[in-house]
Amino acid sequence: MSTPVLPATPIDTDALVIGAGPVGLFQAFQLGLLGLSAQVVDVLPQAGGQCVALYADKPIYDIPGVPVCTGRELAERLLQQIAPFRHGLHVGHEVQTLRPLDDGRFAVGTGAGPQFLARSVFIAAGVGAFTPRRIKVAGLEAHEQRQVFHHPDDLAPFAGQRVLVVGGDEAALLRAATLAELPQTTEVTLLHRRDQFSAEAGLLARVAALRADGRLRVCIGQITAAQTQGDRLASVTVLDAEGVETQQALDVLIVCQGLSPRLGPLADWGLALERKLLPVDVATFETAQPGVYAVGDINTYPGKKKLIVCGFHEATLAAHAAHDRLRPQERGPLLYTTSSPLLHRRLGLAG
Repeated sequence: MSTPVLPATPIDTDALVIGAGPVGLFQAFQLGLLGLSAQVVDVLPQAGGQCVALYADKPIYDIPGVPVCTGRELAERLLQQIAPFRHGLHVGHEVQTLRPLDDGRFAVGTGAGPQFLARSVFIAAGVGAFTPRRIKVAGLEAHEQRQVFHHPDDLAPFAGQRVLVVGGDEAALLRAATLAELPQTTEVTLLHRRDQFSAEAGLLARVAALRADGRLRVCIGQITAAQTQGDRLASVTVLDAEGVETQQALDVLIVCQGLSPRLGPLADWGLALERKLLPVDVATFETAQPGVYAVGDINTYPGKKKLIVCGFHEATLAAHAAHDRLRPQERGPLLYTTSSPLLHRRLGLAG
């Protein structure tokens, strides 16, 4: 163990939750209910994990008490549920380092992003960090989050600009169609390697109508180079199936080429792994490293089922285990949200 010099003033917290998918968000809820402060960090640009990134508008039927909801709706409800606790949410940041300190805390860093000092860590990273598939062309990475965006949710800032959307699935088509329908004049081009798209019938019809109306241009090919003017991305070179290159001027490049899970830096944190998963104690969901817990698809134990509802169960037991470890003096009878004045105050319900 070590006591490293941290590069920025770290955020001090009882718990750091790595992963803002449904299980990570519910983990934050359970921690807040027990009076523990928490920070939540995720590599994706929005909360919701793969539910939002991969099937935001597809129905989910197995959430208790909710006959049907979309992935996006589930994330929104979980965010609403944790709002009373005022936990910090840090999206678009990948945790790079996790180091135990001599005082029992953990120094956790996200590279140039936020740094944390946490008394407990909850890894709710699904099957690893979902990272967008990037276009492997020199020069594009320097413009990320300024002109180059991956799977953005908020499209309003791009109104009135020349936007190139890359991809052929539902995520790309939905963003291209939404931009083309904005009241401001927005020049939208959809680029895909072939003139075949994968989406539900209604969205395909919507895109076809916009193409026919001249409000959405479709280009077939792939980006092979990028051109800049000063410090701005000015255009890209597109190579078509015939081997012909053209220049596509743009203000904004939106890339929707899917997401790929990878274990990422987690493999370097010194945690015991079993087939790229974290073995846990089924009573506490603690890993072999005291104070570090794993919930959701990233953990493994006999009988494990990769279901959201199972992750909720794991998060509940992990939160109680961490509370008992961090605040043994507060141990007492189990409290219920239906009747406990203390829980009502924490939920912002008490007058």
